[in-house]
Amino acid sequence: MATQKKNRRRYAVAAVLAAVLVAAGGVTAWRVAAREDGARPLSTEEASRLALSRFTLYGTSPAAVDLTVREGGGTTVEVHGVIDYRTRHAAGSYRVTGPRGVLDEGLLIWDAGGLGLAKAPAGATGQPWEQAEHVPRTGWTSRPYGTDPLDAGLDLAVQLGADRPDNPLLLAQAGPRRLGRDRIDGRDHDRISGPRPRGAVTGGGSPGDTSPLTYWIDADGGLRRVTMRMPGLGTPTTLDFHGRSAGAKLPEAPWATAG
Repeated sequence: MATQKKNRRRYAVAAVLAAVLVAAGGVTAWRVAAREDGARPLSTEEASRLALSRFTLYGTSPAAVDLTVREGGGTTVEVHGVIDYRTRHAAGSYRVTGPRGVLDEGLLIWDAGGLGLAKAPAGATGQPWEQAEHVPRTGWTSRPYGTDPLDAGLDLAVQLGADRPDNPLLLAQAGPRRLGRDRIDGRDHDRISGPRPRGAVTGGGSPGDTSPLTYWIDADGGLRRVTMRMPGLGTPTTLDFHGRSAGAKLPEAPWATAG
């Protein structure tokens, strides 16, 4: 029974991640996770900005990102890092806090295949991606992605950027919805649910059903925030993007070591 539950959760993670890879060949279906009242279909202009958002993110490489996961019992996991979408490599720091303070912290690297954790070298200074260069081979603990919200968020983050815009017509046909507008850092952003399962668009689901992914996109097609909510994985994982991290150069050594 435990194995079956774990497999179901792994399938849910993989299905949500597939949702960001909408390509010219078609739209991948995944499980509907929520219902939004007051949502409406995207306008042509909004669909164009959604289609542009992943390409715009790619252009900010190396992109600064914050990832936040709030788990049960007051535990919070925070990651501060940079992602190079040309190589799909990312590096940063992580901190786990609970009601009694810091539970764990260190350095983190990740890519499309998994992640590696290490303690910061004694006396190390500079940005986390600079410190990672000085971690010895034996200092990294690597593993493939699991099914927890942190792993799903890291996997999603490194796959979001794309080297070309998505097809706005296919996106519109897949039923994304405009949910509202929020002001973040003094700038307006449209809150948009991701594409929906094909059955929900063609009559197999309610027009109010939305995907587990929600995007915050500005007037220029810039992607500011993404949240991911999946059944059985607790509160949403939040990704906040802060534009280009000028001067960041991701180290080569960790991937040769931890791969």
